[in-house]
Amino acid sequence: MFFFVAFVVTSSLTWYFEERFDEGLWHSNPAKRYKLADDIIDNKLLVGKTKEEVISLLGEPEIFTEDSKNYIIYKMGKSPSFKDHLGDRLIIFFDNNSVQKVLHKKEPLEKSIERDRYQ
Repeated sequence: MFFFVAFVVTSSLTWYFEERFDEGLWHSNPAKRYKLADDIIDNKLLVGKTKEEVISLLGEPEIFTEDSKNYIIYKMGKSPSFKDHLGDRLIIFFDNNSVQKVLHKKEPLEKSIERDRYQ
């Protein structure tokens, strides 16, 4: 019974403190976008949207790839951690101009995005 109660309390607290996607917050505070990534991914908010719909919702991506038809990348600030050189990125993959997959990755801030890194 103790484990069940602990599970319910933990799940409730996680849900309560988890940030929900808010378009206003996304645009007004780019350094804190990492807080919205789980909601975007878990609730598949972008899956099925066209590239134009994603850009209309999230704005122009900060990182364009050479092959921007396949994926685009948004910088999301840096989540608190002991690893000072890792920044958060939201990578949105397209197939036939429709979002197929969204990933939340961490990578060194000073490192440039290479064309085939996410293929």
